[in-house]
Amino acid sequence: MAQLRQADAERDAQQIVELTEMAQRTGEELAPIIRAVRQDAEAGRTPEQAQVDTWQQTMRRLTAQFADPPSGMTATNVARGGLRSAVDQAAVAVDSVVLALAGPSAGRAEAMELAGRQATLAVTTWSVAATQLDQINIDAGQGHKHVHLDVGEVDGALGPDGSAEGTGG
Repeated sequence: MAQLRQADAERDAQQIVELTEMAQRTGEELAPIIRAVRQDAEAGRTPEQAQVDTWQQTMRRLTAQFADPPSGMTATNVARGGLRSAVDQAAVAVDSVVLALAGPSAGRAEAMELAGRQATLAVTTWSVAATQLDQINIDAGQGHKHVHLDVGEVDGALGPDGSAEGTGG
C-alpha cells in the first residue's frame, strides 16, 4: 500500500510540474486576448475581424490542450479543471465578440459588454485555479509558482500571494 501511495505521489508531482508549465504558456497567450476584449468592451468598440480570427484560432488551440486530461490526485484535478473552465470561458467571450461583429451595429455595444463580462469571469476563474496550483506546488515541494493572468486589476479575482517564486516548498 505504501508503494502505491508513493507511486501516486510521484506521478502527481510530475503532473503538477507539467500543469504548471502548461498554465504559464497558456497564460502568456490568454492574457493579451482577455485584456483586449475587456478594453474593447469598456471602450464600447469592436475589434477588427482579422484580430478576432486570430483570437479564435488561439482559443481553439488553448481549449484543445485540455481535451484529454490525465487523471491525477484530487487537488491537481481541481486546479486543472479550474484552468480549463477559465479557458473555456475566455473562448465564450471571444465567441461573443464574433457575434457582436456579425450582428447589427445597434446591438454591438451590448454584445461587447457581455464579452467583457465573460472575459472578467475567465480571469476570476483562472485566479482561483492559479491559487490552487500554487498551493499544490508548495505541497509537492516545488515552492510557490504564480501563474496568475497579467490583465490588470479585476474585481473578485485572487492575486498572487507576494511570496517569491520557488520559496515555501
